[in-house]
Order: sequence, then C-alpha cells, then structure tokens
Amino acid sequence: MPKVTDIINQRKGEPFVSFELVPPLKGSDVNVLHKSIEALVDLDPAFINVTCHRDEVQYILNDNGTYNKMTLSKRPSTLAIVGAIMQRFDISIVPHVICGGASAAKIESELLDLHFMGINNVVALRGDAEPGYRRFIPEPDGFSHSSELVEMIDHLNNGVYLDPSIKNGISTDFCIGVAGYPEKHFEAANIDIDIMHLKQKVDAGAHYVVTQMFFDNVKFYQFRDLCRKAGINVPIIPGLKPLSSAKQIQSIPQAFHLDIPNELVAKIQQYNDKESQYEAGVEWCIAQCNDLLQNDVPALHFYTMGRADNVRRIVKAVM
Repeated sequence: MPKVTDIINQRKGEPFVSFELVPPLKGSDVNVLHKSIEALVDLDPAFINVTCHRDEVQYILNDNGTYNKMTLSKRPSTLAIVGAIMQRFDISIVPHVICGGASAAKIESELLDLHFMGINNVVALRGDAEPGYRRFIPEPDGFSHSSELVEMIDHLNNGVYLDPSIKNGISTDFCIGVAGYPEKHFEAANIDIDIMHLKQKVDAGAHYVVTQMFFDNVKFYQFRDLCRKAGINVPIIPGLKPLSSAKQIQSIPQAFHLDIPNELVAKIQQYNDKESQYEAGVEWCIAQCNDLLQNDVPALHFYTMGRADNVRRIVKAVM
C-alpha cells in the first residue's frame, strides 16, 4: 500500500480525494461495511481512513442493588475492519490509532499487528475522554497526548521497542498522520498554543496533518499560514463534511466545537423542507471545494459519517 505522503508526492500538485468511514456497530453484517465502501470506490479515492472508538464502561444494576462494571466494545476492532476491507477491496487503508483506553504496550501490539498485515499508514490520535468524564484520563502506563503516541510509532519505525531487551528488532514503516484544528482544539487555551501542540506532534515524527471539518475556508487558510510560520512544513489536508439538515446547525458545533458561518446558517434556515436544506449543504460544500482546489491543497478529505450520496455529488462536481 502506498504511503499517504508518497501519494501526495507522486501526484505532483494534482489534488485527490480521500474518505473517512465510521465502522458499523457490533451486530451488523460485514456487508454494511462493504456497501459503504462500494458507494465510494468509483470516485477513485487515494485512501480510506477508518475511525477507531474506545471501549465504553457501563454499570449494570444487579437485583440486590449493587452494580457490575462492564467494559463494552460497541464496534468491531480496527484489525477486523482493516482485514475485512483488505479481503474485498484493493485500496489503501489508513486506520486510526488512539491513546484512549489502552496502555502503551497494548497500542504497540496493535501497531505491530497492523505492520504484519501490511499496513503502513496510520493516523495517531489521543481520542476523546471516556463517556461521562469531562477530561481525558490516560490509562495506567498509557499516553496523555498524541505526541507521545507519535513518538512511539517513530521509535518503532527505527526498530526501537518498549521492551529494552529486544535488540535488532525489525523496523516498521508507518506514515504517520495527525489531526489539526483550524478553529483550535476545544481544550487549548488559544490557537497559538494549539499550533504549538501540533508542532510537537510533527517534531515527534508526524508526516502530514489532516484537519477537523470546517465550513469557512478563511479559517483554514489562516490556520495553514500559522502552521507554516511555526515551522510546520508537512502537507496539510483539509477535512470536509457537507451539512445535510437544519438540525446539524446545532448538533455539529456541540459535538465538534466549531463555528458555522452566518451565511451558511441563513442558507439552510430559509428552507422548511429537508430536501432543500440538504441541497443547500451540498452547494456550500461544492463552493468550499472549488475554492480550496484553487488555493494549493494536496487533497480533499471527506468525513462521510455513514452517508455517501451527498459526498458523491460533491466529488463529481469538483474533481
């Protein structure tokens, strides 16, 4: 599988598209996964990202009034999803690897499993806080920041393992992507500190940045300029998602801590029917993409969120 950075270099300034998929819930048939990819493969994506979700803890009430703590996985494992895609499709896969809910040793084992499967692209993320908690708490012997995860992957790329007794260990060959936030990560005190944290990830060994979704291209350009001024010179890929309903005007800012421009809010709220709201979201994203393509982005990365019809229309309109 080609590395993301190799794809960018080989394209020589010709942008491409990529997509991000959310794995189906546990209990779903593998055909659910296959169908979501089949809806996108004819658009010739350079790669597909596969998100990762930490296990959740639930407390089950017993008949005697006590509670049992249960750790539940809501979706199939990353390895299972990657294997299912590789078995069916000839496409580069970029799994997400997260710090949340795992020790460093467990993460290293997952990375080595991916290496054995022939995967050489990953996105290194801290991940969200455990449901019900306001702040991220690392596992014992885990990582508090994604920069620590990047550093470990970089060490593996140089044959350095957590176990110091391993001498002359085989080197992995991961291309490491990390997340960037055009409107800053909600936990950062300000954008400058957030850019400093991103610089730490790049200095630790990250090879490229893919951004959280945004709806105002000016904010992306400002973010990119700040990155370059800070000495972050790796490729920066914009992440995009079309709005599909008026409800998302509230739900997306709450979930992802970002702004939606007044013009887009007005465009969608002028309609009472869902079809017109949907069309307004598609039109806005097409305009975003055309503007980005005129301003030297290496690719367009789409968060499909389980829907492909609007993304299909957008890609066909702009590429």
